Amino acid sequence: MIKKTFAGISKKYATLEKSKIILILIPYDRTQTWKKGSKKGPKAFLSASEHMELYDIETNSEVYKRGIFISVPVLPTSISSKDMIDKVYNVTKKFLFKEKFVTIIGGDHSISIGSIRAFGEKYEDLSILHMDAHADLRSIYNGDPYNHACSMHEASKKYPLIQIGIRSMDFIEKKYVQKGNIFYMHKIYKNDTWMKKAIHRLSKNVFISIDIDVFDPSIVPSTGTPEPGGLYWYTTLKFLKKVFKKKKIIGFDIVELLPNKKEPSSDFLTVKLYYKLLSYKYELINNL
Repeated sequence: MIKKTFAGISKKYATLEKSKIILILIPYDRTQTWKKGSKKGPKAFLSASEHMELYDIETNSEVYKRGIFISVPVLPTSISSKDMIDKVYNVTKKFLFKEKFVTIIGGDHSISIGSIRAFGEKYEDLSILHMDAHADLRSIYNGDPYNHACSMHEASKKYPLIQIGIRSMDFIEKKYVQKGNIFYMHKIYKNDTWMKKAIHRLSKNVFISIDIDVFDPSIVPSTGTPEPGGLYWYTTLKFLKKVFKKKKIIGFDIVELLPNKKEPSSDFLTVKLYYKLLSYKYELINNL
């Protein structure tokens, strides 16, 4: 992968020393079980970022000036999914203890297992905000506990896990659902009353994990397992803005972009979502 700055920003805003934000790219899709290709997601993400305006109208800000450093991509060095999770854990931990705001672009959702482990060691009173079409609560899938279908199982055993937009799951996953912490899409699409309830279930420190298939495939078709009936752009932003206002967001990942050269809109939406989250993190309070 060619070394670039995020969105083509000046190198003075992209050094490790001066950047508040770390962007970890993880081009990995070995555990995907339907359509593979999310390992190409980080490269497509960076390419799309070069076509994005860097001024955010909503927050009246240019958050890139806080500094965004791209780390060396995390690549698999063996066929072992456990080894890959360990690598993600070690890289995430390294930057967390440099007191950086760590953000991650995948890759399939299994990478979240490693990053959440690292965040859990750094922060007390941690909860996970999981936005996804799928529950991802299996303890093992295809003989592998580090499969993307298991990405939230370990977290569900350790932390409050608030799940938003779920509309597909296996019956066996029901026993791992935390009571009151799952917000199924068929129940929340009619109004916004769920937002306050979901935020109330979160603890002080929140890690956000977003599988882009949480969005309706009419706006994000390029993902590994698209499910009908998902969230739309402004509903998602309305909720996330409330979360950033009420809670301390300590990091996030965005996963499962499976780029399609004939359909770049999903790449661009992923970049816009990433930049919007950074704008909410650093600029929202100053521009209410």
